[in-house]
Amino acid sequence: MESHEVLRKAFAQTSPKAVASELGVSLSLVYKWAEKQSDDGSGSRNPLDRLVKIIELSEDTTIIEWLCQNSQGYFVRNPESSCTKGFEVLPATNEIIGQFSGLLQQISAAALDNSIDSGEAAEIRECWDKLKSYAEGFVRCCEEGDFEQLKHIPKPSEGPKRYYTD
Repeated sequence: MESHEVLRKAFAQTSPKAVASELGVSLSLVYKWAEKQSDDGSGSRNPLDRLVKIIELSEDTTIIEWLCQNSQGYFVRNPESSCTKGFEVLPATNEIIGQFSGLLQQISAAALDNSIDSGEAAEIRECWDKLKSYAEGFVRCCEEGDFEQLKHIPKPSEGPKRYYTD
């Protein structure tokens, strides 16, 4: 989905007039943000495109992290795709199931005393984020039609130096 489409969808949930008023910009500018930018002058470089450019120029994801936190979310970077031909779906699927099971075991162990302290919460967060990253790598390989390279994505339980192997 392109940025102007994201904004068009968001503006369908609210009044563009209210958005313009709250931001102190013209209504026509808000409508232009929701149009595809073209050479003939339609559309306008919208705030999302500008943020992407700032992030590219700064090479800093702090803006994304801040936006996620302010939207009650959490940013997890997607792994680089390194898929090549060689379909090995079953081992990768089993690995995701095993990692998820490990996460649930970690949660159960932490909650055994009917309390989860900040250290245990941090460990659960780290495990969860690594699992999400591994699962995203799996989905990307599915989309690209390859699963062989999944064995090179670190398992959440192993950290960055050890890798999954068959």
